[in-house]
Amino acid sequence: MTASQHGPRAAHLAQLNVATLRHPLDDPRMAPFVELLAPVNAAADGTPGFVWRLVEEGAADATELRPAGEDVIVNMSVWETQEALWDFAYRSGHLEVMRRRREWFERHVEAHLVLWWVPAGHLPTVGEALERLADLQEHGPSPRAFTFASSYTAAEAAEHLQVLPPTQPAQATQDAWSTQAESSPTV
Repeated sequence: MTASQHGPRAAHLAQLNVATLRHPLDDPRMAPFVELLAPVNAAADGTPGFVWRLVEEGAADATELRPAGEDVIVNMSVWETQEALWDFAYRSGHLEVMRRRREWFERHVEAHLVLWWVPAGHLPTVGEALERLADLQEHGPSPRAFTFASSYTAAEAAEHLQVLPPTQPAQATQDAWSTQAESSPTV
């Protein structure tokens, strides 16, 4: 995990993005994506408003973590504001990766990005994030789980800022992906 020392707020914005690989990461067709990982992650880490991003223990990124399936990579981070995340995603070098995503990733039929507010200082678990994504896919946008196109303020989401107890994340991960697998059409 990496984190910044930016000033505290009452709530921070968490995001999870899942992407189904077209090819294994060691396939030459994925080389341009793999080459962009380090500079894009470094840019995120240095962006104003960045708080934290998920990385595998002993690694520089989370590409080897596969909680959603062998061919699915996850990206999860926390930002001080929605504007800070938007600026990084759409007004930085990250935009080049977004423009080229169809070269490397399958098109998702269901939501593959979820945003939600967390108490400042809380680092969400993968289980928590997958549960929010499942909620968005099942119920659509709400103050509990939303997208850039259907966003909610931290004040609107205040009642959903509670955190899963420590005993639930593993089960939430399993339940979220079991539910998705049962209801998702093949991409």
